[in-house]
Amino acid sequence: MSLVIVDTGCANISSVYFAVKRLGVEPVISRDAAVIRDASRVILPGVGTAKAAMHNLAERELIGTLQSLTQPMLGICLGMQMLTAHSMEGDVACLGLIPGEVAPLNAAGLRLPHMGWNTLHKISKHPILAGFTEQDYLYFVHSFAVVPSEYSLAQCHYGSDFAAVIGKDNVVGAQFHPERSGKVGARLLQNFLEWQL
Repeated sequence: MSLVIVDTGCANISSVYFAVKRLGVEPVISRDAAVIRDASRVILPGVGTAKAAMHNLAERELIGTLQSLTQPMLGICLGMQMLTAHSMEGDVACLGLIPGEVAPLNAAGLRLPHMGWNTLHKISKHPILAGFTEQDYLYFVHSFAVVPSEYSLAQCHYGSDFAAVIGKDNVVGAQFHPERSGKVGARLLQNFLEWQL
């Protein structure tokens, strides 16, 4: 299996790299469109702001490449948000691979960013969530979130409900950090490695 982690210029790439490597797969970090297209699986990581991350993808001429992929692709944290149509964080158009809107997290007075461990609910039967339960804790760090929709595969509650996992066709995204979520996060990455379209 060839797995490429897209070099988005963001800070969490090495932790994603080592999390995948622990599962027995040697990933490649690349910003080369040809390398990304040829991969059997692609991970789109991201931390920071949507505007800066989309600017990086545009500068690296990767937007069209990512939009054309047919193999399994996983967006993580900001990488998940970039899969949607639009982010209110900087009012920026995203990749448009999964219909959706990224909005400020309605934390109902709770501290922002939403930082720490939380559980999922409304967990779908999607293969990416095989083995997940509402008792599993995952690690989140974010102030913006994808508004729940028919493309939500699982939701999380922090002041209000938001989409914690989304998916459409060959593309899925996780708002939490699987690379920082211990055995539960490793399960999501393993499910992604085993996901057959």
